[in-house]
Amino acid sequence: MNHRQNRTLRRTLVATAAAVLLGAVGALPAAADTGCAPAVITGHAASLVPESAAWDQAHHRFLVGSLRHGTVSTVRTDGSVHTLVDDPGTLLEVAGLRVDAARDRVLVTNLDNGISERTSAATNGRIAGIGAYDLETGRRLFYVDLAAVAGDGGPHLANDIAIGPDGTAYITDSFAPIVYRVGADGTASVLVRDDRFTPQPGTYGLNGIVYRSGRLVVGKWDDGTLWQIPLHHPADVRRIEVAGAEGGALLHLDGMLGRPDGSIAGITNAFFGAGRDTEVELRSDDHWRTARLVAVRPSADLTPTAVTAGPGGSLYQLAGGLSAAFGGHPTDSFTLRKL
Repeated sequence: MNHRQNRTLRRTLVATAAAVLLGAVGALPAAADTGCAPAVITGHAASLVPESAAWDQAHHRFLVGSLRHGTVSTVRTDGSVHTLVDDPGTLLEVAGLRVDAARDRVLVTNLDNGISERTSAATNGRIAGIGAYDLETGRRLFYVDLAAVAGDGGPHLANDIAIGPDGTAYITDSFAPIVYRVGADGTASVLVRDDRFTPQPGTYGLNGIVYRSGRLVVGKWDDGTLWQIPLHHPADVRRIEVAGAEGGALLHLDGMLGRPDGSIAGITNAFFGAGRDTEVELRSDDHWRTARLVAVRPSADLTPTAVTAGPGGSLYQLAGGLSAAFGGHPTDSFTLRKL
Protein backbone atom coordinates (compact mmCIF):
# COMPACT_ATOMS: atom_id res chain seq x y z
CA MET A 1 0.00 0.00 0.00
CA ASN A 2 1.52 3.37 -1.03
CA HIS A 3 1.64 6.64 0.95
CA ARG A 4 -1.50 8.11 -0.63
CA GLN A 5 -3.48 4.90 -0.04
CA ASN A 6 -2.35 4.90 3.59
CA ARG A 7 -3.45 8.50 3.94
CA THR A 8 -6.85 7.77 2.41
CA LEU A 9 -7.33 4.78 4.73
CA ARG A 10 -6.47 6.87 7.79
CA ARG A 11 -8.96 9.56 6.79
CA THR A 12 -11.65 6.96 6.19
CA LEU A 13 -11.10 5.40 9.63
CA VAL A 14 -11.17 8.81 11.32
CA ALA A 15 -14.37 9.79 9.48
CA THR A 16 -16.00 6.48 10.39
CA ALA A 17 -15.06 6.83 14.06
CA ALA A 18 -16.42 10.38 14.10
CA ALA A 19 -19.69 9.25 12.54
CA VAL A 20 -20.10 6.52 15.17
CA LEU A 21 -19.38 8.95 17.96
CA LEU A 22 -21.85 11.52 16.66
CA GLY A 23 -24.45 8.80 16.27
CA ALA A 24 -23.99 7.89 19.90
CA VAL A 25 -24.06 11.37 21.43
CA GLY A 26 -26.10 13.32 18.90
CA ALA A 27 -25.02 16.05 16.50
CA LEU A 28 -22.89 18.86 17.88
CA PRO A 29 -24.53 22.30 17.85
CA ALA A 30 -23.51 24.60 15.01
CA ALA A 31 -22.02 27.08 17.48
CA ALA A 32 -19.32 24.54 18.41
CA ASP A 33 -17.69 25.11 15.00
CA THR A 34 -18.43 28.76 14.29
CA GLY A 35 -17.28 29.73 17.76
CA CYS A 36 -13.68 28.86 16.88
CA ALA A 37 -13.47 31.60 14.26
CA PRO A 38 -11.63 34.55 15.86
CA ALA A 39 -12.57 38.07 14.75
CA VAL A 40 -9.01 39.00 13.77
CA ILE A 41 -6.03 36.78 13.06
CA THR A 42 -2.67 38.54 12.96
CA GLY A 43 0.12 36.54 11.40
CA HIS A 44 3.80 37.34 11.92
CA ALA A 45 6.47 36.27 9.43
CA ALA A 46 9.41 38.23 8.09
CA SER A 47 8.35 40.25 5.01
CA LEU A 48 5.90 37.55 3.86
CA VAL A 49 3.52 39.86 1.92
CA PRO A 50 0.67 37.40 1.28
CA GLU A 51 -1.64 38.34 -1.60
CA SER A 52 -4.14 35.49 -1.39
CA ALA A 53 -5.43 32.99 1.15
CA ALA A 54 -7.45 29.77 1.21
CA TRP A 55 -9.04 27.66 3.95
CA ASP A 56 -7.80 24.07 4.29
CA GLN A 57 -10.72 22.42 6.04
CA ALA A 58 -9.05 19.00 6.39
CA HIS A 59 -6.21 20.47 8.46
CA HIS A 60 -8.19 23.35 10.03
CA ARG A 61 -5.80 26.03 8.85
CA PHE A 62 -5.42 28.84 6.35
CA LEU A 63 -2.87 28.79 3.56
CA VAL A 64 -1.26 31.99 2.31
CA GLY A 65 1.17 32.64 -0.51
CA SER A 66 4.14 35.00 -0.37
CA LEU A 67 4.91 37.64 -2.98
CA ARG A 68 8.26 38.26 -1.30
CA HIS A 69 9.59 34.72 -0.80
CA GLY A 70 7.65 32.65 -3.34
CA THR A 71 6.46 30.25 -0.64
CA VAL A 72 3.19 28.90 0.76
CA SER A 73 2.67 29.03 4.51
CA THR A 74 0.10 27.59 6.88
CA VAL A 75 -1.64 29.94 9.30
CA ARG A 76 -3.45 28.56 12.33
CA THR A 77 -6.35 30.43 13.90
CA ASP A 78 -3.96 31.51 16.69
CA GLY A 79 -1.84 33.33 14.09
CA SER A 80 1.09 30.90 14.07
CA VAL A 81 2.81 30.70 10.67
CA HIS A 82 4.82 27.81 9.22
CA THR A 83 6.23 27.24 5.74
CA LEU A 84 4.58 24.40 3.81
CA VAL A 85 5.87 24.89 0.24
CA ASP A 86 9.36 26.16 -0.56
CA ASP A 87 10.34 25.52 -4.18
CA PRO A 88 13.12 28.06 -4.83
CA GLY A 89 14.12 26.63 -8.19
CA THR A 90 10.62 27.25 -9.50
CA LEU A 91 8.52 29.78 -7.56
CA LEU A 92 9.43 33.48 -7.54
CA GLU A 93 6.21 35.02 -6.21
CA VAL A 94 3.00 33.25 -5.21
CA ALA A 95 -0.25 35.14 -5.79
CA GLY A 96 -3.33 33.01 -6.54
CA LEU A 97 -3.84 30.01 -4.29
CA ARG A 98 -6.63 27.40 -4.12
CA VAL A 99 -7.05 24.22 -2.11
CA ASP A 100 -8.09 21.19 -4.18
CA ALA A 101 -9.30 19.12 -1.24
CA ALA A 102 -10.52 16.20 -3.37
CA ARG A 103 -6.96 15.64 -4.59
CA ASP A 104 -5.08 16.56 -1.41
CA ARG A 105 -3.22 19.41 -3.05
CA VAL A 106 -2.90 23.16 -3.25
CA LEU A 107 -2.62 24.99 -6.57
CA VAL A 108 -0.61 28.22 -6.75
CA THR A 109 0.23 30.76 -9.42
CA ASN A 110 3.84 31.76 -10.06
CA LEU A 111 4.73 35.26 -11.25
CA ASP A 112 7.27 38.05 -10.99
CA ASN A 113 5.79 41.42 -10.15
CA GLY A 114 9.07 42.91 -8.98
CA ILE A 115 8.52 42.27 -5.25
CA SER A 116 10.27 38.91 -4.95
CA GLU A 117 13.71 38.46 -3.43
CA ARG A 118 14.39 36.45 -6.59
CA THR A 119 13.23 39.02 -9.14
CA SER A 120 15.44 39.91 -12.11
CA ALA A 121 15.25 42.04 -15.23
CA ALA A 122 14.83 38.88 -17.28
CA THR A 123 11.86 37.56 -15.29
CA ASN A 124 10.01 40.71 -14.14
CA GLY A 125 6.62 40.76 -15.88
CA ARG A 126 7.46 37.64 -17.88
CA ILE A 127 6.43 34.80 -15.57
CA ALA A 128 3.14 32.96 -15.63
CA GLY A 129 2.96 29.48 -14.18
CA ILE A 130 0.89 27.15 -12.02
CA GLY A 131 2.19 24.61 -9.57
CA ALA A 132 0.43 21.79 -7.71
CA TYR A 133 1.78 20.78 -4.29
CA ASP A 134 0.87 18.07 -1.79
CA LEU A 135 -1.24 19.45 1.06
CA GLU A 136 0.55 17.46 3.75
CA THR A 137 4.17 17.46 2.64
CA GLY A 138 4.44 20.48 0.34
CA ARG A 139 6.03 18.26 -2.32
CA ARG A 140 5.70 19.46 -5.91
CA LEU A 141 3.30 17.35 -7.98
CA PHE A 142 3.60 19.26 -11.25
CA TYR A 143 4.47 22.67 -12.63
CA VAL A 144 3.31 24.25 -15.89
CA ASP A 145 4.93 27.23 -17.66
CA LEU A 146 1.83 29.09 -18.84
CA ALA A 147 3.80 31.82 -20.59
CA ALA A 148 5.18 29.08 -22.85
CA VAL A 149 1.63 27.81 -23.41
CA ALA A 150 0.59 31.32 -24.47
CA GLY A 151 3.46 31.25 -26.97
CA ASP A 152 3.40 34.95 -27.84
CA GLY A 153 6.63 36.15 -26.24
CA GLY A 154 4.84 39.01 -24.53
CA PRO A 155 4.47 40.10 -20.92
CA HIS A 156 2.63 37.71 -18.60
CA LEU A 157 1.53 37.53 -14.97
CA ALA A 158 -0.45 34.55 -13.68
CA ASN A 159 -2.84 35.85 -11.06
CA ASP A 160 -5.84 33.92 -9.72
CA ILE A 161 -7.24 30.38 -9.94
CA ALA A 162 -10.67 28.73 -10.05
CA ILE A 163 -11.11 24.96 -9.83
CA GLY A 164 -13.92 23.02 -11.53
CA PRO A 165 -15.52 19.85 -10.11
CA ASP A 166 -13.28 17.60 -12.22
CA GLY A 167 -10.10 19.25 -10.94
CA THR A 168 -9.56 21.45 -13.98
CA ALA A 169 -7.97 24.75 -13.03
CA TYR A 170 -8.65 28.07 -14.76
CA ILE A 171 -6.06 30.83 -14.40
CA THR A 172 -6.20 34.53 -15.23
CA ASP A 173 -3.31 36.45 -16.78
CA SER A 174 -3.16 40.09 -15.65
CA PHE A 175 -0.70 41.22 -18.33
CA ALA A 176 -2.19 39.37 -21.31
CA PRO A 177 -5.84 38.95 -22.42
CA ILE A 178 -5.81 35.24 -21.62
CA VAL A 179 -7.51 32.68 -19.39
CA TYR A 180 -5.69 29.33 -19.24
CA ARG A 181 -7.09 25.85 -18.67
CA VAL A 182 -5.02 23.23 -16.84
CA GLY A 183 -6.35 19.70 -16.41
CA ALA A 184 -6.04 17.72 -13.19
CA ASP A 185 -3.01 15.98 -14.70
CA GLY A 186 -1.24 19.24 -15.60
CA THR A 187 -2.17 19.30 -19.29
CA ALA A 188 -2.46 22.97 -20.22
CA SER A 189 -3.96 25.11 -22.99
CA VAL A 190 -5.31 28.58 -23.65
CA LEU A 191 -9.02 28.51 -22.84
CA VAL A 192 -9.74 31.93 -24.31
CA ARG A 193 -7.78 34.87 -25.69
CA ASP A 194 -9.91 37.99 -26.09
CA ASP A 195 -8.70 41.52 -26.82
CA ARG A 196 -11.38 42.93 -24.50
CA PHE A 197 -9.32 41.52 -21.64
CA THR A 198 -6.25 43.60 -22.56
CA PRO A 199 -5.16 45.69 -19.55
CA GLN A 200 -4.78 49.42 -19.72
CA PRO A 201 -1.11 50.45 -20.09
CA GLY A 202 0.88 50.18 -16.88
CA THR A 203 -1.80 48.39 -14.89
CA TYR A 204 -3.47 45.00 -14.38
CA GLY A 205 -6.26 43.38 -16.36
CA LEU A 206 -7.89 40.06 -15.47
CA ASN A 207 -7.71 39.20 -11.81
CA GLY A 208 -10.27 37.29 -9.69
CA ILE A 209 -12.01 34.24 -11.14
CA VAL A 210 -14.82 31.99 -9.85
CA TYR A 211 -16.35 28.77 -11.20
CA ARG A 212 -20.17 28.84 -11.22
CA SER A 213 -22.11 25.85 -12.66
CA GLY A 214 -20.39 25.36 -16.00
CA ARG A 215 -19.22 28.93 -16.44
CA LEU A 216 -16.49 31.25 -15.21
CA VAL A 217 -17.08 34.67 -13.72
CA VAL A 218 -13.98 36.83 -14.16
CA GLY A 219 -13.21 40.31 -12.84
CA LYS A 220 -11.03 42.89 -14.60
CA TRP A 221 -9.06 44.96 -12.09
CA ASP A 222 -8.29 48.09 -14.09
CA ASP A 223 -11.87 49.02 -15.00
CA GLY A 224 -14.01 47.00 -12.57
CA THR A 225 -15.88 45.09 -15.27
CA LEU A 226 -17.23 41.56 -14.79
CA TRP A 227 -17.23 38.91 -17.52
CA GLN A 228 -18.75 35.48 -18.10
CA ILE A 229 -17.05 32.63 -19.97
CA PRO A 230 -19.33 29.64 -20.71
CA LEU A 231 -17.14 26.53 -20.63
CA HIS A 232 -19.20 24.69 -23.26
CA HIS A 233 -18.34 27.49 -25.71
CA PRO A 234 -15.49 29.61 -24.31
CA ALA A 235 -15.37 31.92 -27.32
CA ASP A 236 -18.80 33.25 -26.33
CA VAL A 237 -17.34 35.73 -23.83
CA ARG A 238 -19.86 38.28 -22.64
CA ARG A 239 -19.72 41.22 -20.31
CA ILE A 240 -21.97 40.95 -17.26
CA GLU A 241 -24.09 44.01 -16.65
CA VAL A 242 -23.98 44.71 -12.92
CA ALA A 243 -26.83 46.72 -11.41
CA GLY A 244 -25.74 48.95 -8.54
CA ALA A 245 -22.11 49.15 -9.68
CA GLU A 246 -22.40 52.65 -11.07
CA GLY A 247 -19.80 55.22 -10.04
CA GLY A 248 -16.90 52.80 -10.12
CA ALA A 249 -18.06 50.64 -7.21
CA LEU A 250 -16.16 47.64 -8.62
CA LEU A 251 -13.04 49.51 -9.71
CA HIS A 252 -9.94 47.50 -8.77
CA LEU A 253 -11.92 44.33 -8.15
CA ASP A 254 -9.29 41.92 -6.87
CA GLY A 255 -9.83 38.48 -5.29
CA MET A 256 -13.24 36.79 -5.54
CA LEU A 257 -14.76 33.77 -3.82
CA GLY A 258 -17.82 31.71 -4.77
CA ARG A 259 -20.10 31.24 -1.75
CA PRO A 260 -22.24 28.15 -1.02
CA ASP A 261 -25.44 30.19 -1.47
CA GLY A 262 -24.49 31.03 -5.07
CA SER A 263 -23.28 34.57 -4.39
CA ILE A 264 -19.78 35.88 -5.02
CA ALA A 265 -17.80 37.77 -2.39
CA GLY A 266 -15.09 40.08 -3.64
CA ILE A 267 -12.52 42.64 -2.59
CA THR A 268 -11.81 46.02 -4.16
CA ASN A 269 -8.79 48.07 -3.21
CA ALA A 270 -7.27 51.51 -3.55
CA PHE A 271 -3.95 50.24 -4.85
CA PHE A 272 -2.19 52.83 -7.08
CA GLY A 273 -4.33 55.57 -5.53
CA ALA A 274 -7.66 54.92 -7.27
CA GLY A 275 -10.57 52.76 -6.13
CA ARG A 276 -11.77 52.00 -2.60
CA ASP A 277 -10.85 49.43 0.05
CA THR A 278 -14.10 47.47 0.37
CA GLU A 279 -15.66 44.03 0.57
CA VAL A 280 -18.47 43.52 -1.94
CA GLU A 281 -21.21 40.96 -2.49
CA LEU A 282 -22.59 40.05 -5.91
CA ARG A 283 -25.66 37.99 -6.79
CA SER A 284 -27.34 36.80 -9.98
CA ASP A 285 -30.74 35.32 -10.79
CA ASP A 286 -29.98 34.36 -14.41
CA HIS A 287 -26.80 32.25 -14.28
CA TRP A 288 -24.55 35.34 -14.34
CA ARG A 289 -25.85 36.80 -17.56
CA THR A 290 -26.51 39.81 -15.37
CA ALA A 291 -25.71 40.51 -11.73
CA ARG A 292 -26.43 42.98 -8.99
CA LEU A 293 -24.20 44.49 -6.37
CA VAL A 294 -26.07 43.89 -3.12
CA ALA A 295 -23.51 45.02 -0.53
CA VAL A 296 -20.46 47.27 -0.26
CA ARG A 297 -18.71 47.29 3.11
CA PRO A 298 -15.70 49.53 3.84
CA SER A 299 -12.55 47.68 4.83
CA ALA A 300 -10.95 48.20 8.22
CA ASP A 301 -7.56 47.44 6.65
CA LEU A 302 -5.55 49.15 3.92
CA THR A 303 -5.26 47.53 0.50
CA PRO A 304 -7.03 44.20 1.08
CA THR A 305 -6.49 41.76 -1.77
CA ALA A 306 -8.44 38.57 -1.12
CA VAL A 307 -11.41 37.00 0.59
CA THR A 308 -11.41 33.42 1.83
CA ALA A 309 -13.62 30.94 3.59
CA GLY A 310 -12.80 30.19 7.21
CA PRO A 311 -13.84 27.82 10.01
CA GLY A 312 -17.53 27.13 10.46
CA GLY A 313 -18.58 28.75 7.19
CA SER A 314 -17.05 32.11 8.16
CA LEU A 315 -15.60 34.61 5.72
CA TYR A 316 -12.28 36.41 6.07
CA GLN A 317 -10.55 39.27 4.31
CA LEU A 318 -6.76 39.28 3.80
CA ALA A 319 -4.60 42.39 4.00
CA GLY A 320 -0.94 41.59 3.54
CA GLY A 321 0.73 45.00 3.21
CA LEU A 322 0.82 45.17 -0.59
CA SER A 323 1.21 48.96 -0.83
CA ALA A 324 4.05 48.97 1.70
CA ALA A 325 5.84 46.20 -0.22
CA PHE A 326 5.59 48.08 -3.51
CA GLY A 327 6.95 51.11 -1.69
CA GLY A 328 10.03 49.12 -0.75
CA HIS A 329 9.06 48.54 2.89
CA PRO A 330 7.51 45.05 3.24
CA THR A 331 5.96 44.47 6.64
CA ASP A 332 6.41 41.51 8.97
CA SER A 333 2.71 41.05 9.74
CA PHE A 334 -0.57 40.51 7.94
CA THR A 335 -4.21 40.40 8.91
CA LEU A 336 -7.06 37.97 8.30
CA ARG A 337 -10.21 39.77 9.45
CA LYS A 338 -13.58 38.10 9.86
CA LEU A 339 -16.34 39.73 7.79
